Amino acid sequence: MRPSLLADVLRARYKKIRRPVFVVGKPGVGKTQIARQVAESLGVQCQVIHVPTLQPEDCGLPVVNDKRDAIRFLVPGEKLPFENTSWEDEGILVLDELAQADNSLQKLMANLMQERELHGYKLKPGWMIIATGNRSTDRAGANRILSHLSNRMTWYELEEHLEDWVQWALSNGVPLELIQFLRFKPSLLCAFDPHQDVNPTPRAWAEGVGKALGVVPPEAEFDTFRGDVGEGAASEFVAFLRVYRNLPDPDKVLANPDSYEPPKDDASVLYALCGAIAYRANGENAVNVMKLARKLPAEFQVLLLKDAATRNFEFASSKPFTDWAKTDGRRILVDHR
Repeated sequence: MRPSLLADVLRARYKKIRRPVFVVGKPGVGKTQIARQVAESLGVQCQVIHVPTLQPEDCGLPVVNDKRDAIRFLVPGEKLPFENTSWEDEGILVLDELAQADNSLQKLMANLMQERELHGYKLKPGWMIIATGNRSTDRAGANRILSHLSNRMTWYELEEHLEDWVQWALSNGVPLELIQFLRFKPSLLCAFDPHQDVNPTPRAWAEGVGKALGVVPPEAEFDTFRGDVGEGAASEFVAFLRVYRNLPDPDKVLANPDSYEPPKDDASVLYALCGAIAYRANGENAVNVMKLARKLPAEFQVLLLKDAATRNFEFASSKPFTDWAKTDGRRILVDHR
């Protein structure tokens, strides 16, 4: 299931369906991030528990009473949103990496999901449980989920989806040259191979490459990126960066778009150009952005203007853009469905 659809499903289930959800998928595709985003969109708390590292005292310590004829359990309320604690009344509890937990922890989580309590401490009614985990085929330390625990959850498999990732990336500060590269090479967004130590994944691109880009010296970029996404993906991205950095000065192009003729048959240059112009588009230069966009092949025209509108509200609300969206833009979108 693509990320945007899964987010819609989780929002629809919240409050209406008490049954816990188990989101499975390759490492680094954003399972936990989606749960956090759903909680944020609902305006509720989100508590992420890394299940494999839970300690015995987190799940309850036995205490003998004064008469030494009975035992009760003390379960701290700092991690789990139990009743009569300071946690808010509504939220999403994420049981992260559930598949890496051993059998004893899985049994405790099964009781938490089924009865919504641990040793008599009950979860607040307004909290939804979402578990996450890798598939056993990913060789990422996942154990087999116990049958009675598996039967207590609705399973969804999360799959990477380029446009969903792009929309998230545009709103979260991921460099546009990286976004355009992955549009140019979509197969590299998530090329996970359990036999390799380092793999390109959505998380590795955004948190590794995206944050290092512009920070590490250019001569160290390949070695840095190789450590995030592997040698093959790093080589291709560094090659794309050379194209991006050798473009004509985007500011000069925007200042005089009538004198610039973009190449029509070099996809890598067109992807790089669209990223550079979209980064600079705003309400003041909207007329020149539109002049340049109309010189591009239709698919790149849509790509440039869609990204520019997503990044900058002033551009999206400018008259040149809205006029295009009502006329040429509508026709182009219909022709390219």
